[in-house]
Amino acid sequence: MKLNTIRFGEIEVDEKRIFDFVMPIIGFDSLSKFVIIEPNKDSLFKWLQSVEDSSLAFPVISVAALNFDYTIDIPDNVVEKLGITNVESLLVMNITSIPQDDPKGTTINLLAPLIFNIDNQKAGQIVLSGSGYDISYPMFKKQ
Repeated sequence: MKLNTIRFGEIEVDEKRIFDFVMPIIGFDSLSKFVIIEPNKDSLFKWLQSVEDSSLAFPVISVAALNFDYTIDIPDNVVEKLGITNVESLLVMNITSIPQDDPKGTTINLLAPLIFNIDNQKAGQIVLSGSGYDISYPMFKKQ
């Protein structure tokens, strides 16, 4: 399917790669269809592009690639809603905030990860209440 986006222009998207956010992204309850875009295969960053709103794309990252301790406990109700049957089918990503004038000030939302079930294309954002994780964790150490 062709998808017109503000950030990437017209792109071809395999409909099998569109995730249904059965647990919406906080603040974006009316949007449920998103696709992960990798404009640069060598980059740690990907984009979570809304299929329903061409102007909305979140920069996301898989924290696992950063080699720091980040473990999450997925509650049973989330496992049920996302139809999770095995951990191998999971992808966990986090929304980042990249200041245009200071990319070294990039922060990662560790408190509310995005959980993707690759097997059934269901996804959702969860809040890790009581985890001690930060909503604006600095990606780079200050010099």
